[in-house]
Amino acid sequence: MKLLTIRKPEGLKLGIKTEQGVLDISAALESVGAGANLPETMEEVLSVGGEALAKLEKYVNQVAESGRSDLFVKEDTVAIGPAVPNPGKIICVGTNYRRHAEESKMPIPQVPIIFNKFNNTIAAHGDVIDIPFNTTQADYEAELTIVIGKTAKRVSTEQALDYVIGYCNVNDLSARDLQFRTHQWLLGKSCDGFSPVGPYLVTSDEVGDPNSLKVRTYVNGEIRQNSNTSDMIFSCAEIVSYISQHMTLNAGDIILTGTPEGVVFNGFDGKVTHHKPHLQWLKDGDEITIEVEKLGRLTNRMRQEV
Repeated sequence: MKLLTIRKPEGLKLGIKTEQGVLDISAALESVGAGANLPETMEEVLSVGGEALAKLEKYVNQVAESGRSDLFVKEDTVAIGPAVPNPGKIICVGTNYRRHAEESKMPIPQVPIIFNKFNNTIAAHGDVIDIPFNTTQADYEAELTIVIGKTAKRVSTEQALDYVIGYCNVNDLSARDLQFRTHQWLLGKSCDGFSPVGPYLVTSDEVGDPNSLKVRTYVNGEIRQNSNTSDMIFSCAEIVSYISQHMTLNAGDIILTGTPEGVVFNGFDGKVTHHKPHLQWLKDGDEITIEVEKLGRLTNRMRQEV
């Protein structure tokens, strides 16, 4: 299934994308009913996990069979919110694609490079994202993002994906001059709105193998990143297992798995950040689309903060 959040006056509500359109679960329950104990928000889905997904799938089929086609609305009429509105943890893996490591002039890591972002970075498909006034080197990063579906502690690589409820697109926006001001990357990664996520949370069964997906980024319609998750140094299963050896992962935590080659950033010499001569840092008005295969297209426009 493809789950999404819908912005409504009363808050973020759960939607399901189908071939007939988007079903607003709360609105359907008011009209059709017969959905006792159904989750109506993404947080409720994540807190219940697989049981909630089974109930939702059954209910969507029930509404479709009822002949109430009016309850399925066109996606472009829906105000989409962040696919995961309030993750408990935002964990990121740096330098996790071989060709990205090569273009960035960084050694192939022997263990996953882990850092974090915060909830202030969460944004939605269609949101306008501010380029902070104190950076001149804003960059994009298309990332396959893992959404944890149940508590994971010291899980094996073989079992790791059993703890994943689904996957999302995330644009791990980065202010390179701030990122490399010190040895800690956090400052350049945690600016407001720097983790737009969505438009959907796509369940694991629909995605299949997460390490066999095309990854693309477009800036103003021009393709910039064009790779595949098979180029990851550490697979999704290895990442979940590794992190769970060091901290407990909970339902609703998200893990950004790294970005492929094609970003503007072109290596760090210890003093200054370089960029590829034929590319510009993100600027006011730029439109970025992140597209991981099977996960839809996440589009945001940049706006220069003054």
